[in-house]
Amino acid sequence: MKRAWLTRPVFGWALYDWANSAFATTVMAGFFPVFFKQFWSAGTEAAVSTFRLGLVSGLGSLAIALAAPFLGAMADRGGTRLKLLAFFTVIGAAATAGLYLVGRGDWVSAAVVYSLAGIGFWGGVIFNDALLVDVADPPRYDLVSAFGYSLGYAGGGLLLLVNAAMVANPARFGLAGPAEAVRLAFPMVAAWWLLFTVPCLLWVREEKPARPLAALEAARAGWRELRATIAEVRKYRPLVWFLLAYWLYIDGVNTVIKMAVDYGLSLGFPQQSLIAALLITQFVGFPAALAFGWLGDRIGARNGIFLAIAVYAAATAAAYGMSEIRHFYGLAVVIGLVQGGIQSLSRSYYASLMPEGKQGEFFGFYNMMGKFAAVLGPTMVGITALVTGDTRIGILSIMILFIAGAALLARARAQGAGVKP
Repeated sequence: MKRAWLTRPVFGWALYDWANSAFATTVMAGFFPVFFKQFWSAGTEAAVSTFRLGLVSGLGSLAIALAAPFLGAMADRGGTRLKLLAFFTVIGAAATAGLYLVGRGDWVSAAVVYSLAGIGFWGGVIFNDALLVDVADPPRYDLVSAFGYSLGYAGGGLLLLVNAAMVANPARFGLAGPAEAVRLAFPMVAAWWLLFTVPCLLWVREEKPARPLAALEAARAGWRELRATIAEVRKYRPLVWFLLAYWLYIDGVNTVIKMAVDYGLSLGFPQQSLIAALLITQFVGFPAALAFGWLGDRIGARNGIFLAIAVYAAATAAAYGMSEIRHFYGLAVVIGLVQGGIQSLSRSYYASLMPEGKQGEFFGFYNMMGKFAAVLGPTMVGITALVTGDTRIGILSIMILFIAGAALLARARAQGAGVKP
């Protein structure tokens, strides 16, 4: 009889996706782009504010990208993945709450605080990803990873629904207006993030190294191990090809997440309609992420990723020509079908490629590539929009990333018994 995969550690681990997805939806994809353009960059041309948003989205990601592999290696040697997850969560939540205090027109302060919140978010993701191998065995990676992302869509969508209702009818919530509702959403996200991180910290037990090291010693050992891994990375050829592919295609995914609302605003679509489209993506994404976990178990995670890339490329081409809000709604449904799938299957496929005993370090590399992608994509869209004066051309540039990512993914094939390619 097969052992049940939905254990308390799995549920606690997955609740971290539920917790931090409030930042990804309400802040990163939803209210921050709107508020940055209309409140913190009030009176600025659309192309300039798009450039600023792309730059802001990239800078915080750059800092955590550079530190990710080192942090992961240090956590492996010290057995501190859970502690570091808690540390970055507190940083991210505190900075998110701090956005409430940033005044109108102060886009520089908004950029700094948001970048700090992004560091906390992506830092927490590194160690939550690495804990996947502590709560599931390899045959269950696809299902457990998909379960985490599906809870993330549900949790993030639920809080976004409440926040959107506050913005739509602030008087009902005792608020002065929509701007006050948006500002209040930031500390609400912070509280949600902290509260639902607690089960992960209580129920997940990471596998400790044989001899855990103290913090300073772990940092030194982690640095030595990281340098040795970089020198020997040729031994892990499929993993290297996957990382390069992931860097490119997840760049396109992250850029769509971060820039979609800004793009809709640039086309003149109403703010409320754009938030409604985000809600559509979230609630379509909940069952779709679970379905992709099942699909990955049947056809292989790699083939599932190829399918999702193809859908993203087609959606990007369609976005170039859209002119009505119903088109945006249609694309929201399409993106919701594959967004959680490409994220969850990427995480589980990468876990199947990793050498044992280096989960934190290698997930550090994984998240480093994802964060460098978050630097490249939004910046590329912003610069293209600024140079051409056309945000449509900026969004179309994402196509290059999906095509190149798929080409490199074709070279990343898992080796070993029991792993579907």
